[in-house]
This record gives sequence, C-alpha cells and structure tokens, in this order.
Amino acid sequence: MPSNNYTTIQSLDELDAIISENLGVLLYFSNAACNVGEAFEPKVQRLLEEEYPKIPFYYVDMNQTPAISAKYSVFVMPTIIVFFDGKETIKKSRHIGIAELANAIRRPYSLIFD
Repeated sequence: MPSNNYTTIQSLDELDAIISENLGVLLYFSNAACNVGEAFEPKVQRLLEEEYPKIPFYYVDMNQTPAISAKYSVFVMPTIIVFFDGKETIKKSRHIGIAELANAIRRPYSLIFD
C-alpha cells in the first residue's frame, strides 16, 4: 500500500490539471502487488525531497486508474514519468537505478528552476 505523504491520482482530469499547474511533476506508476515498486518508491521520494524539492511526487495505481496508464503507454511496473513544463521529458520503466534517475532529472531541472 502506498504511503500517505503524497497524492494518488484518481482521474485523467485531475492529472491534466496537475501537469498544467506545475513546472515539474513526477508520476510513479505501480500498485500494491508490485514488490519492486513498493521498495523503490521511498527512494524516489527521498531523491525528490533532497535533490529536486520543486518536483512533486504523484502516485498512479495502475489497477485503480488503467486509463491513465493507457494514455501514457505504461504497461510495466514500476514506471516513472517526469514532466517539465507540461511535456513528458523522462520515462523510465522496470529496472531503474536511483543514480540514473537523478542524472536524468538534473539538467532539465536546472534549466527550469535555476
């Protein structure tokens, strides 16, 4: 079960509003049955808190909102999509390293926020 220190997206309309209202957004696609996703999720949260605090973390439960997964062509867990300025900029699936994710975010984050 995901922890409660972030928002779980409930609909495409909610997600569209979040993406349009924020310069940066990270979507974390998984579900409670994905052990890898559940173990990796706190590491991603910590990365954002420590290195990229201006990017909010949002959880997408692939079982509860399959339309969101379909719209963004997410078929494996976990998948991370990072949006900058409303555009899908980074997409990583399944075997994701935290250092690899940090490096992928670094340049677009500095261009948008610094």
